[in-house]
Amino acid sequence: MVEHGIHATQAVVTLDVALPGIIWGWMITLNMWAKSVGTGVILVGAFLLYRHKKEEMPNLRWMMPLLSFVFLNIFLLFTLADLHHPYRMVNIFLHPHWTSAITVGAWMASLFTGLITILMVIGYFDAHPDVRKQGPCAKMAREHSALYEKLFPFVVFLAVPVTLYTAIIMAESSARELWQAPAEVMQMMWAALLAGSAGLIFISGSWSKESRKDLALVLAIATLFSFLMYMGEYFFSFKSAEAEATLAYVHLGGEYNAEFWFAMVLGFIIPFFLAVRNMKEDNRTLLRFAAILALIGLYLAKDVWLKIPQMLNLS
Repeated sequence: MVEHGIHATQAVVTLDVALPGIIWGWMITLNMWAKSVGTGVILVGAFLLYRHKKEEMPNLRWMMPLLSFVFLNIFLLFTLADLHHPYRMVNIFLHPHWTSAITVGAWMASLFTGLITILMVIGYFDAHPDVRKQGPCAKMAREHSALYEKLFPFVVFLAVPVTLYTAIIMAESSARELWQAPAEVMQMMWAALLAGSAGLIFISGSWSKESRKDLALVLAIATLFSFLMYMGEYFFSFKSAEAEATLAYVHLGGEYNAEFWFAMVLGFIIPFFLAVRNMKEDNRTLLRFAAILALIGLYLAKDVWLKIPQMLNLS
């Protein structure tokens, strides 16, 4: 539909712009979810190493960076796959623009992944002294075993901005009120602690009871505060009419209402009570079940929060 013409330029102003729909879909949800696991295992692992001796958690030094490495590469893979021209990503490193959150985040994530790789190699060969005794890689890793403790503080420090920088990118979409910081920043931090504790639970079978209780404690706190963050946004969002219109997709029932509350119950409420119970009674099966539910629920919650702001018209 033509509204009017501009004679000076012969341009035509129209009102028939097609609505793009959901541009950021499951791929971005998986991206953020995987990054939460990849950074979270480092943050929670650092807490456990501060609280307990490494002998109480015999496989943590190499399984923690391995988990982080796997999920960080899932995150990087789907980041690359989502770009319309993935080969152009090389320009972020050859011609960086340091005012861009994407550039800064890409450099931090790449450095973080590189350091994680070093920790993984050193930790693995330290934990398996009989593997490739004469191999050059194994020999070098064992000779530089002390490098692990020197690099680890830098890895923990980098885990925080790598976790949070996506919230800054989303906040730059200023028309999407539901994504604005600081709420999104806090959601991502709690998501990392939730996903990190859940991820480490699967490798904690040989750990001491006290270390598993601390894992359950982190999971309980992370699920509780994640739930409270979403409830605060859901019931007490006074940001703008645009935010209220966005939340109407959840408030008024339908597909996203069901998915949202399913995520709250499955991902936060049930794991919270299971984790609290496990702090009193050490039950590995129950704790792993809580971890599975928390990871599934976190994905669903992120999926809803990513999609519903994109369903509003911008004009």
